[in-house]
Amino acid sequence: MLNCLGIMANPPLQHLLERLSRRLGPKGFTRDPAELAPWLVDWRKRYRGAAAAMLSPAGTDEVVEIVRLCAEARVPLVPQGGNSSMVAGATPSADGTALLLSMRRMNRIRSISAAGSSAVCEAGVILSNLHEAAAAVGQRFPLSLGAKGSATIGGLISTNAGGTQVLRFGTMRSLVQGLEAVLPDGSLFSSLAPLKKDNRGYDIKQLMIGAEGTLGIVTAANLRLVEAVGSRSVAWIGLASPEKALGLLRLLENATGEAVESFELVPRSAHDLVLHHIAGTRPPLPGPHEWHVLVEATAPMAAPSPEEALGRALMAALENGVIEDAAIASSEAQAEAFWRIRDSISEAEQKDGPAAKHDISVEIAAMPGFMVEAAAAVEGRFPGARVIAFGHLGDGNVHFNVRAPGDAPRWLEEQAPQVTSFVHDLVMAVGGSISAEHGIGQMRLSELARVGDPARLGAMRAIKRALDPHGIMNPGKLVPPAGMAAPPPLRPGNGAASSSQENGG
Repeated sequence: MLNCLGIMANPPLQHLLERLSRRLGPKGFTRDPAELAPWLVDWRKRYRGAAAAMLSPAGTDEVVEIVRLCAEARVPLVPQGGNSSMVAGATPSADGTALLLSMRRMNRIRSISAAGSSAVCEAGVILSNLHEAAAAVGQRFPLSLGAKGSATIGGLISTNAGGTQVLRFGTMRSLVQGLEAVLPDGSLFSSLAPLKKDNRGYDIKQLMIGAEGTLGIVTAANLRLVEAVGSRSVAWIGLASPEKALGLLRLLENATGEAVESFELVPRSAHDLVLHHIAGTRPPLPGPHEWHVLVEATAPMAAPSPEEALGRALMAALENGVIEDAAIASSEAQAEAFWRIRDSISEAEQKDGPAAKHDISVEIAAMPGFMVEAAAAVEGRFPGARVIAFGHLGDGNVHFNVRAPGDAPRWLEEQAPQVTSFVHDLVMAVGGSISAEHGIGQMRLSELARVGDPARLGAMRAIKRALDPHGIMNPGKLVPPAGMAAPPPLRPGNGAASSSQENGG
């Protein structure tokens, strides 16, 4: 017998749902298909799941009770924040065996301190709301990304999100000072104190960061804040090659100290695509350049503006032939216009046509050569394909997107798995990673099984078995089962051409 969601009725599950409904009330429990529908499809519209109910706890005590009851009943849970995962890490499977655990009601900033440079936030706090709260006390949270208006703190922690400021401040892992999480048996791990030294053995906090909800449910975190920006200087630079760009980065680091916090490398193809497809954008420089760099340098309130030091460094780079031209933004509006070009690359790609997208990382010193050589290898192996490789040169993160030939509408559906495997083989050959900041989720699971280091995979499986012996925490994500086979090619019409952003889960 099927229920209203098309899921086979299960008496033990029905009993669990009744208990959860009584515990959570109408605000925290729903089986309404219309309310569930938006949260059962991933951000990129590639994966569609099912769930018998959505649970929306209002506090940690309710999460503890939910996990305890589900552990007893052996019913899986799929935690979800803003549903902005780029790898379907927060989407339940289509069989409907899991319950969706929405953390969006747990959206309180419990405390924020300028003196302590910290904020204790619940998992459902939206990133942009934390930015605003920090600014109100003269501080800032130094992590930002395209989905800041929907990505939540819990998702950002669970995916170890990166963004555009990793060069100076690191990923989410380096910004989490303390953590509160519910483990798979319903026990509460509470370690919110921002201890600088703590040698009590395994660091459970770090184990939870980047685990994509497979080892427990993050409920709150103590996050590091930094002093608010007093001034910033943004420059757009034209140069000949990624090698020149790396030389420029080292020059700027020597000339400005820690002022440079964003260093984005953009090829001419991406620059031109944005100008063609995004209304209101215009070239920052008068002449054509094969490569472009967007630099942002900042200084705190009491420090001198970084503009003079940045200007001197760029002049020296121009005189030494490191760069071909540069423009320093003369206003906030112009600075935002520069950033709009960088932030619109994915949107412009989507408007131009489908692409197989890859979020990869390589050693920083190897990134310039990899971007050029890997692009040539892919275009040679797949005639007609066009590569756009761009990203965060300062931390080795390349967004390596392979665009389909314009006259082959089914190319991506037929070639995407082969393209992705080829790209990932190139990455592994230089000791890189197939996931820099988006995570593994469902989308990269089989590729991790294919190219992952056996020792690493074995350790991951052992940790998963030890902490979650019944496999109820976000099943089918991050940890490939032993002997996992590659998935079939994407079916027509399943959203393969969807755009990519830099998001948290």
